[in-house]
Amino acid sequence: MIRRAALAALMASLYAISAQTPANVLVVVNQSSEISRRIADYYTKKRAIPAENICRLHVTDTEEIDWSTYSNQIEEPIAACLKQGKRQESILYVVTTLGVPLRVRGNGENQATETCAVDSELTLLYAKMRGARFPRPSLVPNPFFGQRDRAFTHPAFPMYLVTRLAGYDFADVKGIIDRALEARNRGKFVIDLSANDDNTGNKWLRAAATLLPADRVVLDESEKVLYDVKEVIAYAAWGSNDKNRHQRHVGFGWLPGAIVTEYVSTNARSFKKPPDNWTISTWDRNDQPKWFAGGPQTLTADYIHDGATGASGHVAEPFLGATPRPDFLLPAWYSGRNLAESYYLAIPGLSWQNIVIGDPLCTLGKP
Repeated sequence: MIRRAALAALMASLYAISAQTPANVLVVVNQSSEISRRIADYYTKKRAIPAENICRLHVTDTEEIDWSTYSNQIEEPIAACLKQGKRQESILYVVTTLGVPLRVRGNGENQATETCAVDSELTLLYAKMRGARFPRPSLVPNPFFGQRDRAFTHPAFPMYLVTRLAGYDFADVKGIIDRALEARNRGKFVIDLSANDDNTGNKWLRAAATLLPADRVVLDESEKVLYDVKEVIAYAAWGSNDKNRHQRHVGFGWLPGAIVTEYVSTNARSFKKPPDNWTISTWDRNDQPKWFAGGPQTLTADYIHDGATGASGHVAEPFLGATPRPDFLLPAWYSGRNLAESYYLAIPGLSWQNIVIGDPLCTLGKP
């Protein structure tokens, strides 16, 4: 009864939130990258993005860059694009593409690190253009975090919602775009706890289950890992941080519009494709020869390659408290929020390690 009442109240508040349009999207393309140009061309045609909403950069296509490169060759040119068309207010979503640098290299450790995702740093550009200044080392609180029943607008929320169209190759990204246009509100929300205990991450996963219709939820609280589930529309789990997860792929049948989130520190460390026989391992020094791109953990791009339409990831250690909260993300996605808003109302901080993969306008529609 409590579950039904809470769900009804949530749905009632969210039905009033209006959808956004292609005119609210700025697409960032790296002219130095053939795949970035190709993705931008395909996406803008499929989504009918206005030609003036394409921002063309000239920057290296390496995944990691220094702060000077970010500031001078990414942030400043994007700000110029927004100013030139007087679109600072109307643009709500910024879409980067595979071939645009992924991570800004920095100094420091733990919560004082200067390392961050390019996309997460770009979320602050709206506020910076209005005169705000932020210290480089630190997580900046996300003003949209937890705003379940509010529409995302400017200037109420002084930020951009930044997503990325990325995968291992053009075919993967084309799949994201095509599936986003086919998304429907059906299928299972698969929630896989690491074990039947009350650690913080598991509490959030259980809470997500209570905010969804019982007949749409597959909740596993055992120590086993769920594999080969069919008709999946969303998945939240511990990824390779579940000590019982030993397979690289979960083997799910992903529906168009399916999204993924997991509590994994480095799943977006790279979008270079590993060998087909690579698999996850551990941080044990003896396993180091098995690592890929500097780590043993699951990869966000694998979920996209296997058929998911959206996913979150981290370019470096975010700490559990800064990962997307499934108890905000999954109910928002079910309710009909678009992909960008669903993820960002679940992410506590900006200028951090988080990235969101997918078409920001993708939505399942109302239940």
